[in-house]
Order: sequence, then C-alpha cells, then structure tokens
Amino acid sequence: MPPLPYDRAAAVAYAKRWALDRNPLYYDFSRLGGDCTNFASQCILAGCDGRMNFTPVLGWYYRSLNDRAPAWTGVEFLMRFLTRTKEDTGPFARLAPLSSCLPGDLIQLRFPGSEHFGHSPVVVAVNTPPTPEHILLAAHSDDAWRRPLSSYRYQEARCLHLLGFR
Repeated sequence: MPPLPYDRAAAVAYAKRWALDRNPLYYDFSRLGGDCTNFASQCILAGCDGRMNFTPVLGWYYRSLNDRAPAWTGVEFLMRFLTRTKEDTGPFARLAPLSSCLPGDLIQLRFPGSEHFGHSPVVVAVNTPPTPEHILLAAHSDDAWRRPLSSYRYQEARCLHLLGFR
C-alpha cells in the first residue's frame, strides 16, 4: 500500500487545541505514569487521517483505557512502532537529527539518571536556526504549549521525523 503524506498542520492544530486541556475521548494517564505519549499519539493520529494499526500487541491503537496498544502510551514502544520496517497500516517515522525536526514531529527525552527515554513532546514550531532554543514543543504530564526544548533538563533527545502513513 502506497504511503500517504503526514498532515503536519493537522497534528499541530490538534496539539494547540488540547495541549493545555484533555480530549474527553481519551483517558488521562497523568496519574498512571504520565500522559505525554498518549497526547503525542493523539496528535499523530490527527496528522494521519485517523489511521490506526489494530495489530494486537505490536500495533498502535486506542479504543479505551483497557483496549489499547502499548505503543499508544509507552515512549519506547511508540519509537519502535514508528521506526518499524514492516510496511503495514499506520504512521511511520525515522530517527533524525534535531536540526531536521519539523512541526508535527516528536522529540523524545531521556532525563538525567534514567536509562530509558521517558517523555514524548510534540514539535509545534521550529525557528531559525533549529537549535533547542528554537524548537517549540507541546506536551502533557507537565502541560506545555510552545515550550522551548532548551527549557527541559535532559540527558539525551531524539527526533522522530514523521514521514507519512499507510
């Protein structure tokens, strides 16, 4: 199946609408370890015309609190799903340098003292030059709209550059 273009404007518009609020169609995972990747998945879904991948365990979907794929709410699971090589339904991405991030992409952060990435903010604007001071993010957990990447205290950042969806 040929890939379709990711709608970055739709992803950013969704982020703007819900960054400081919660969409009642989705459970708020703030009290269960954080809502950042749930929010990021919602933004990606807006950018890929509502296309989910309903493959049990390894897919990317949300039906309810108790019926969702690990990739919908898990930072590492989402990265593995988006960068998979199998050409099946849903969005896909590649790891890219921060300097090539665009609005609608994700930045995943690994915080000091952690072995794992633990936060998935959404890029909503990139100013010139594309440095951490000029990459602006939206996020849940610590709700944010247009927060500079440089304002986070992190050990490592990776960009998931969305390429399209099937």
